[in-house]
Amino acid sequence: MRPRCTLAWCRLAWRTPAWRTLVAALAVVAGHGAVAAPTEAPDLAFGAFQRGRYRDAFSAATQRVEKDSGDAAAMALLGELTADGLGIAPDLKKAAEWFALAAARGDRNAAYSLAMMALQGRGVPKDKARAKSLLEQAAKAGQPSAAYNLGLMALEDNTPDGDVRGAQLIRKGADAGVPEAEFAYAMLLRAGKGMPLDKEMAGQFMARAARDRYEAAEIEYAIMLFNGDGVAKDEAAAAKLFLRSATGGNPIAQNRLAILYVSGRGVTTDLAEAAAWNLLAKHAGRDDPWLDSATANLTPEQREKAQGLVRQRLSSYQLGITPP
Repeated sequence: MRPRCTLAWCRLAWRTPAWRTLVAALAVVAGHGAVAAPTEAPDLAFGAFQRGRYRDAFSAATQRVEKDSGDAAAMALLGELTADGLGIAPDLKKAAEWFALAAARGDRNAAYSLAMMALQGRGVPKDKARAKSLLEQAAKAGQPSAAYNLGLMALEDNTPDGDVRGAQLIRKGADAGVPEAEFAYAMLLRAGKGMPLDKEMAGQFMARAARDRYEAAEIEYAIMLFNGDGVAKDEAAAAKLFLRSATGGNPIAQNRLAILYVSGRGVTTDLAEAAAWNLLAKHAGRDDPWLDSATANLTPEQREKAQGLVRQRLSSYQLGITPP
């Protein structure tokens, strides 16, 4: 039988062991660079974009480019709208053209967006060398997600120098509040990769990523809290984090929360809640024979409560209700 709720096994259940694999799991920050509002006012194009009036934003940005062929911000906005199909039919090839024009004129977010497209082969041929060059351009101009992705590339070298360089670049993204970077930097600190091992600082960065609602960080930080690993032990706080991720539909968190409800660690023992969370995790493909056995002998009242909770929570997922 699995050791009851030490949660030491939790970490191994979802985290890949090799750092090369971890880099792939963390992946690159998907999507495009945030569209930054130019300093001049009024900016009708960006204002329309912020209000969700995408057709108006596209029209206003187009007019700006027609009047000024050097308007990089408008070009970047056109790339964003075209890539995501906002106010116009999606066209990745055309979006890449807009991003290229804006990047050539110094727009850091456009350079970042085009780099990600080149890295993934979306709208342009897959070209890691071009992607790296564009990321370097964007990072030099202060684009934090670009620094993070350059850090991941450096870690892929799997050399001591690459580890140090990767950690430094990821730290830049973390200091700028990029959740993926906060999580990655915490993981590097815990492993002592590219820098001295520092579990306390790892806990600080993991906490930041968890507060920023980065799902993997919520689960990892909950485990750290439960075990008192680099942070003050707090089983109740761990349970709250598991609950937040579980309520959002994460099957790993649902499974861990079910175990806590069986054992009464961080929460009051409640077999109906345990059964409900276990059923939800199973619904998402995460089976757990130990939990099946622990919740096999519910009373009719407990079983009815569990079934009602499952229906209620499945409905909340379908409605897209955001967890507290």
